[in-house]
Amino acid sequence: MKRSSLSLVLSLLIVFASGVVVGVVGDRWLGRAQRAERKAPRTPEEYRRAYVEEMNKRLKLSAEQLRQLNQILDETREQFRLLREKQRPEVRALQEAQTEKINAILDPVQREEYARMRKEREEKRKREEKERGH
Repeated sequence: MKRSSLSLVLSLLIVFASGVVVGVVGDRWLGRAQRAERKAPRTPEEYRRAYVEEMNKRLKLSAEQLRQLNQILDETREQFRLLREKQRPEVRALQEAQTEKINAILDPVQREEYARMRKEREEKRKREEKERGH
């Protein structure tokens, strides 16, 4: 009798431990998939479509309001584009000054690696922009 009680307790412990392992693995796998999904950058068109859909659904916009909303979004997009264009030279100058300051604290070998790092980052940024449709 004592042996069967011990077997029962061990069996329950194994089942419990298996459940914990499956739960942890499942949570990590599912959590990683959800985090990747949340971090996936949306294109401006996807973001706008989702925004307009939510506005339309929650506010029950009329056809005229929907037309006006799209017009407002078009105008605002253009204003943002113009603002970015206007600020681009200042931003570029600030980035170049930063690069010069960083290069000043590096030795020649480090400067070469830093130049490679910057080139890789620029190539990655261009690929991502291309994928987003910019």
